[in-house]
Amino acid sequence: MSASGAERVVIVGASLAGLRTAEALRRAGFAGRLTLIGDEPYEPYDRPPLSKSVLSGWLGTDRLLLPRTRDLHARWLLGVPATGLDLEAKHVRLADGRAVGFDRVVLATGASARPWPEPFQGALHGVHVLRGRDDADRLRAHLAELAGTGARLLVIGGGFTGSEVASSGRDMGLSVTVTQRGSAPLAGALGGFVGSVIGERQRAHGVDLRLRTTVHSLVDDGSGRLRGARLCDGELLDARVAVVAMGSVRATGWLRGSGLVADERGVSCDAACRALGADGIVVGGVYAVGDVARWRHPGFDADPVSFEHWGNALAQAETVAHNIMSDDVRQNDALPAFWSDQFGMNIKAVGMPGIADQVVLTQGSFEHGPFVAAYGLAGVTIGAVAVNSPRVLDGYAAMITERAPFPPAVNAADGPDCPVAGEAGIPRPATEPAGPAAASPLTAPAIVREGQP
Repeated sequence: MSASGAERVVIVGASLAGLRTAEALRRAGFAGRLTLIGDEPYEPYDRPPLSKSVLSGWLGTDRLLLPRTRDLHARWLLGVPATGLDLEAKHVRLADGRAVGFDRVVLATGASARPWPEPFQGALHGVHVLRGRDDADRLRAHLAELAGTGARLLVIGGGFTGSEVASSGRDMGLSVTVTQRGSAPLAGALGGFVGSVIGERQRAHGVDLRLRTTVHSLVDDGSGRLRGARLCDGELLDARVAVVAMGSVRATGWLRGSGLVADERGVSCDAACRALGADGIVVGGVYAVGDVARWRHPGFDADPVSFEHWGNALAQAETVAHNIMSDDVRQNDALPAFWSDQFGMNIKAVGMPGIADQVVLTQGSFEHGPFVAAYGLAGVTIGAVAVNSPRVLDGYAAMITERAPFPPAVNAADGPDCPVAGEAGIPRPATEPAGPAAASPLTAPAIVREGQP
């Protein structure tokens, strides 16, 4: 039993965040009834390899189970989605008609891949999304059929998932085209400047990268199979497999009518992971963790966001377990961090580069090899990204936590003689889709020298 008297905790969502919350609860001494509900029939598994080693054929999806740190003595309800949350009756409704009672409920339903907007086209044979292990198995099988045929893989969207799928496709020897609505791949997370650097390296690996390009429609061959894609400039691009990588939608549909503030951006909660009602007041006994939680990080001057990061899921799991088991309310202030492996690059970032207004090269070179770039907002260092140089990020994390001035005084042996900051190029909704082609990745747009206003 917790300090608050809770004897039944239900965790809706049986992936990383849900599993680690359950383990943290047991570790904190929770001895009551623990139930985990998952819409997939699988035990919790590791998702990051799905777009990398699984697609490349190095790892089967049956080898992805997350390690357990303890025996949970939990009731597992897998393969049955939750369909509703009744806060007054304190039960979760399931698709099979059952209702599961709780004293505390943890929302950990994550997100789903944003589908192609035209259902008929999205259902064509050869059109895929990638979020779960079934998606990965289907896509892997289809890509294996393409190998050696000369047929093209089309990736719609140049974010992390799209870029990693493209990398895996090139590893398999496939011809790969990536269409990106904005000025550079990864621009939403790392900005257009660094994203352009990454884009040039993707091209060097043989990717046909089409920037400021959208797909108007997916075209069938008359038998229900994908023939190609009509691009916004009128070109009919031949492709036999297309991966729709247009971001994600938080799995909140089952919360409709619950009284919580929840939409495709996530479940609104505070930094203590406590869900909020329409009046902005904490709803007692309801918590959100992982990808589905939308919150304002206390360390940054930023709007509420959902962090689809492995580390965030672990930190929030600990926060929720503490707040269920204790009367002392704890906030999650762990520094955001994420990584990606693609095209021979290990890209690792800390802080919130996605809200920056400026970026500066601090170590290495944009032209070749490893590099580190720091991000600033209003004269404060708020993020950093390292390519093939992850070990140096601890020092940058300390500067971000201390709100060091931007540009930071790194003085690294491999740093530039005269650090030059430029606009980070974070896309804004009103400006991103249109405009001229991206600036050269090696020519900083709107250069501002250190100390210059």
